[in-house]
Amino acid sequence: MEIKKVSIIGLGALGILFGNHFAKKMPKENVRIIADRERIKKYRSEDVYCNGEPCSFNYVTPEEPCEPADLLIFTVKYEGLHDAIQAVRHHVGKDTIILSALNGITSEGFIGQVYGMDKILYSVAQGMDAVKVGNKLTYDHMGMLCFGDQVPGIISDKVKSVAAFFDKIDFPYEVDTNMNKRLWGKFMLNVGVNQTVAVYKSNYGEIQRDGEARETMIAAMREVITLSEYEGINLTEADLNYWLSVLATLSPEGKPSMAQDLEARRYSEVALFAGAVLEMGEKHRLPTPVNKKLYDTIKSIESTY
Repeated sequence: MEIKKVSIIGLGALGILFGNHFAKKMPKENVRIIADRERIKKYRSEDVYCNGEPCSFNYVTPEEPCEPADLLIFTVKYEGLHDAIQAVRHHVGKDTIILSALNGITSEGFIGQVYGMDKILYSVAQGMDAVKVGNKLTYDHMGMLCFGDQVPGIISDKVKSVAAFFDKIDFPYEVDTNMNKRLWGKFMLNVGVNQTVAVYKSNYGEIQRDGEARETMIAAMREVITLSEYEGINLTEADLNYWLSVLATLSPEGKPSMAQDLEARRYSEVALFAGAVLEMGEKHRLPTPVNKKLYDTIKSIESTY
């Protein structure tokens, strides 16, 4: 199947990053940004900017009837996932391929419950250092989208279709034949980086150099490695070192989404990270003291809002 029509829901950092690239490489009408009327009104009146340039987006409301998308990408925050799943109904057809770029390891299951797991490819966005302030996104490194089948060791026609499409529009990607491990690896990274930078009120530079913050981050990540053994994923120190090498490529002045959320006094995705670690720790009767401390600190900060 050739991918010609793309729909994106969620105009945060990743939504702008992906949408801006697609809009420059494809006919405008073939890239649809799904948003409610109020959001569209705001986007049109204030514009949305990517590295200083206004984005030329084709906005559609969830109510508008349309041809199903060949490729549908979720880039919402976790708390907006339920509403987003309902909002994309007109964009899902029998051949639609769905990618979820959400953090954590649970969004694919929720989307699959409604539209079928057969439509979903596992995916992970990595290596981008985008910072979004208001309606303006800036980044030095675009990163890439890693994706693949749910079953390890195969490359399906769906994966080949997405890869061919990304080749055509010069979009950076990597096909991974063990996406379960990749998802868990990105989860491990987020548990460490997102939470540590937020708690230390710093940036990537703080955890790229030796010191207390970096030690905290790595200790939080190692708790995920231990849990992964009990969950049958079996992350290793080699996986930790791989993700630390990804981290080393990011702009030192950049910062992850959770740090941006706390700075703006928005509620964070801590439930997806330390919250999930603590739940699995209880399930397997394993101590997770570093994540417990990070969780409590972030919840304490949010309690002042």
